Amino acid sequence: MHERLVDRHPEVPADQLVAQMVPPPMFDEVSFDSYIPDPAEPSQAAAVAAARAFAERVGKIHKTAQKKSLFGRKKQIAGAGLYLDGGFGVGKTHLLASIFHSAPAPKSFGTFGELTNLVGALGFTNAVQRLSANSVLCIDEFELDDPGDTMLVSRLLTELSAAGVSIAATSNTLPGQLGEGRFAAQDFMREIKKLGSIFEAVRVDGPDYRHRDLPPAPEPTSPQLLAERAADTPDATLDDFDDLLKHLSTLHPSKYGALISGVSAVYISGVHPVSDQAVALRVVVLADRLYDASVPVTVSGAKLDEIFSQEMLDGGYRKKYLRAISRLLALSRFEVAA
Repeated sequence: MHERLVDRHPEVPADQLVAQMVPPPMFDEVSFDSYIPDPAEPSQAAAVAAARAFAERVGKIHKTAQKKSLFGRKKQIAGAGLYLDGGFGVGKTHLLASIFHSAPAPKSFGTFGELTNLVGALGFTNAVQRLSANSVLCIDEFELDDPGDTMLVSRLLTELSAAGVSIAATSNTLPGQLGEGRFAAQDFMREIKKLGSIFEAVRVDGPDYRHRDLPPAPEPTSPQLLAERAADTPDATLDDFDDLLKHLSTLHPSKYGALISGVSAVYISGVHPVSDQAVALRVVVLADRLYDASVPVTVSGAKLDEIFSQEMLDGGYRKKYLRAISRLLALSRFEVAA
């Protein structure tokens, strides 16, 4: 009998959500020195320099804020801000994690979705209180496609910055859309008006490293071979795609990381294009958590680059879906090469 994700029902206490806000395991050891800029893309070297300088500012601001608190005076120094704008797979998360590692504790790192989940679980006031002692809050894949969430996070960041917390964020602008990066940065700054004046927007260009010199999406595995490979892989799971989608609908997205905890590889049978937006967005979150944990993915049915219908790809969440495809393809190649 194969283990299945659908049989797992994880519970994550709200007070653990802040403690879990750290970079994904694959970014545990990264640093500014380990980022290798592409010589053909000068913006990458410039981005490394900007991120280094920002990390130094974070330390100085936090030290000053601590001194003011020590002497019982209200902190009046505002946090710094850095916005890394660019396409998929150019190393923005590497730089963001490097900022996190360079900053003094306490500090937090999470995706935009994880941050909104945190606020939802803790409540706005509690979230502000728990994060206001941070030297820095690092937000990966800041998204502007949900006005409600964007305004919520904007208000959160405004209050945190006023408390001396520095903010570093990355965007998910698509490669090749030359004007979109600048517009995304302008929209972001407009949403957080009080922070706009201190945010430095830095562009990071380049091809998606996950696709460099790699073949297209691998052909789906046959259902029989999929089951055999799952049975031969310790701590692997095997799920029917539709059953898994139904199970995801019963879990809060903040639990998806716990859902795959301890899983060595994920095997999914009967993959087909998803045409429902709510379902597709859950797949995006699961793909992010699988990618964060470097869990290989192998499927039968449709190819992973066909997991979202064309209607979904043509809609307002196109950026999220393409990011998920990019990450799932990287995980599927990892499994093929293993």
